[in-house]
Amino acid sequence: MTELGRGQRVVVTHFAETPLGAVESAMELVPMDAPDARLLRSTDVIVAVKSAAVGWVDLLMTSGQYQHMAKPPYTPGLELSGEVAWLGGDAKSSLRLGDRVIVDGLLSGPRSLGAYQAWGGFASYVVAPLEAVLPIPASLTFDQAAALLGSYETAYHCLVTRGRVQAGETVLIHGASGATGLAAVQVAKLLGATVVATGRSREKLASVQAAGADHVVLIERDETGVKPFRDEVRSLTQGRGVDVVYDGVGGEISLESLKCVRFGARFLIVGWASTPFVAKGKGQRGAPNANVLPTNLIMMKSLDVLGCPTAISTAEDPSSRAPRLQQVMTWAREGKLHPHVSHTFALRDFKEAMRAKWNGDVLGGCVLHP
Repeated sequence: MTELGRGQRVVVTHFAETPLGAVESAMELVPMDAPDARLLRSTDVIVAVKSAAVGWVDLLMTSGQYQHMAKPPYTPGLELSGEVAWLGGDAKSSLRLGDRVIVDGLLSGPRSLGAYQAWGGFASYVVAPLEAVLPIPASLTFDQAAALLGSYETAYHCLVTRGRVQAGETVLIHGASGATGLAAVQVAKLLGATVVATGRSREKLASVQAAGADHVVLIERDETGVKPFRDEVRSLTQGRGVDVVYDGVGGEISLESLKCVRFGARFLIVGWASTPFVAKGKGQRGAPNANVLPTNLIMMKSLDVLGCPTAISTAEDPSSRAPRLQQVMTWAREGKLHPHVSHTFALRDFKEAMRAKWNGDVLGGCVLHP
């Protein structure tokens, strides 16, 4: 094989109290030897990383406040794309050196549950099993490919598997300028839905509308909290209310959203970005700051409130993933999905990248270039 040079990787040395605390004092960039092919399996693949996504989950994992915890020291980076740099003997019939590939973050990397958990994407190289290495659709760049699976699989699982969205329905999507929110806008439009997208920035909402949202609603705050947006949303639906809420924000947004729905609507709980410290820091777990929804509104509007944990649901029922992954990859090959990456950073600037993601500076995706 061609000799692989030394590289670098980011290491989370220990769980911090908060993600920003981890960025400041619990993460470092260290030298990395190329993986030793003599120690690998015949079905293994070494990928030279070209682009690694910086996701919200990557941040939460550094403080042990995500539902899945990789054991420190570990290398973060759930999603990545790159080029095949080495192939085990039994992988050569499927791939070639230099192939552009995505590494599946549910089968390799810090969110995976098997032998490949150590190979996070904030690094020059990763090792992945053959079944985790997927060809990049020709229309996508390395950056777009690194931002594909996690966001669009989440959107599909929430809107299709859990939300049962049908053509002609109206979907209210919160956090629409984020990675999974922007993906949800595109997926909902592919399903034939009308999309009402919300966000905190007029500039970002203009981009969200350009990406396909039918209507956008600016979320504003004053000294009392989030300003009501019920009347604006209901007016966009001729007073009827939305059929589905896609809520990756939580907190006050969730409460106001329950006033924007029709009778019998579906409320999809995707995340709680506005209240990230639900669990204790330093991996102590528990949920001392859990979000709360009013049962009276849920009952009187006959709502279906649906939790949508994509990774956990896949672990519980692996067979549920095949149709989802097939559809996402088909849409990507057909050029119907357009992952947006607003920020790129060199690997040495990983702290700046993680701060940008945490502070909400990013529209869509943010990636590192090892």
